[in-house]
Amino acid sequence: MGLGFDSLSPSIMKIFSGRSNPVLAKGIADYLGIELGKVDIRNFSDGEIRIAFEENIRNEDVFLVQSTNPPADNILELLIMMDAARRASARSIVAVIPYFGYGRQDRKDRPRVPVSARMILDMISAVGANRIICMDLHSAQIQGFANVPFDHLYSRIALLDRLKEFDLNEDTGVVLAPDMGSAKMSQSYAKKLQVGFALIDKRRPKPNQAEVANLIGDLDNKHVLIIDDMIDTAGTICNAAQTAIDHGAIDVTCVATHPVLSGESIKRLNKSPITKIVLCDTIHIPQEKKSKKIEIISVASVFGESIRRINTGQSLSSMFNF
Repeated sequence: MGLGFDSLSPSIMKIFSGRSNPVLAKGIADYLGIELGKVDIRNFSDGEIRIAFEENIRNEDVFLVQSTNPPADNILELLIMMDAARRASARSIVAVIPYFGYGRQDRKDRPRVPVSARMILDMISAVGANRIICMDLHSAQIQGFANVPFDHLYSRIALLDRLKEFDLNEDTGVVLAPDMGSAKMSQSYAKKLQVGFALIDKRRPKPNQAEVANLIGDLDNKHVLIIDDMIDTAGTICNAAQTAIDHGAIDVTCVATHPVLSGESIKRLNKSPITKIVLCDTIHIPQEKKSKKIEIISVASVFGESIRRINTGQSLSSMFNF
């Protein structure tokens, strides 16, 4: 999507990347027309993380790009980077977290369990974040756990242009929500794409396992788009895709923001009836998790534009008025 603007002077802000997703961080810096800041990140022989900024950041606005997907070292690395920036007298520290790990543990759904999403944000705030930027949180209520400004971005800015190329309408296409949790997001996509909407009523017998109970909507002779915020084990997506085919769908395309892709997910996706899987680059996908079905859409321009607007004091909400 065209969000271009005049290049910023490198002296206005500095962007640094952790090791979780340097390619996305480089894309963000390229969009802004600046170079990534120099930071040395390495491990001691015992595994402890050592971080040193290799340029002056005194009185600078510092943006630290780091997804907090497993391993837990990614979270610790972000916290140590923030502490180093604070002690180096950065004017402000913005944690840019494309994928917010532990976001699924956002409430006490049974006795004696943590609210991990709140705990992670407490740590980020305590270390010195002046602002947090995330994309497509698993639950929007997580924003309320932070006591600093929290910008919640949406991947649909980057994804909609690609999905419009499918050239679907109310008669030929339908967006299928794989569960109740993704219904609101799926309805938004269906409205923007001007296609039909359907919903799967899903049951979870245990964590990371899901089974289809009911289908609401007509999929017969339709091109189906399944929209979700993430693909983890891929059980939900694959079950939904099979349900769509069983109910007469012509083909199935899966669209998700965060490619968590844990366990046997790639094997399941390759064996599934899904034709194409459109994912964002909020999480780096290693070579062993790549598939011919997967297409990656970069969200660097979305983060880059949000950073530019924060730096210049412009509204972020107007980015989503389309």
